[in-house]
Amino acid sequence: MEQEARNRSFPIAAGIFFGLGIGGFFDGIVLHQVLQWHHMLSSRHPADSVEGLEFNTLWDGLFHSATYVFVLIGLVLLWRAAHRRHLAWSNKLLAGTLLIGFGLFNCVEGLVDHQILGVHHVNEQAPREQWIYWDLGFLAWGAAMLVGGLLITRAGRRETAAAESPAGKA
Repeated sequence: MEQEARNRSFPIAAGIFFGLGIGGFFDGIVLHQVLQWHHMLSSRHPADSVEGLEFNTLWDGLFHSATYVFVLIGLVLLWRAAHRRHLAWSNKLLAGTLLIGFGLFNCVEGLVDHQILGVHHVNEQAPREQWIYWDLGFLAWGAAMLVGGLLITRAGRRETAAAESPAGKA
């Protein structure tokens, strides 16, 4: 019975991988390209010359390639799970796991790239003394998404468990 329930359950990892990819695409498209606040390695290699911009554009592309891989992994996991019969999924599980992945992306990227390695900061167009505030805001945003995603996922699990119980089917 437990194996049957597992085969019907929402593929949590698929949602998390989709969220990681979407978080990376948001960062790369909005912060790197549209707002041009930073590039992948702009703190170490400023994009203030053609050579610097070319270098950073290459690394932005490699970064986007990695986020694309996350989305493909999420798609494969979702596709494999979707071929099972009688699935017990909920919109809350999808939304929650996407938020978990997006929040994980922001937290890991914010801690590793912004704080530990210092390869770039969220808004390098702001005065340097304000960079830490942008970086901390990015981390807080990621943590809020992560916590919200965990809470929504928990609610989705309760919802699907209730629907699967004998009382829920009556």
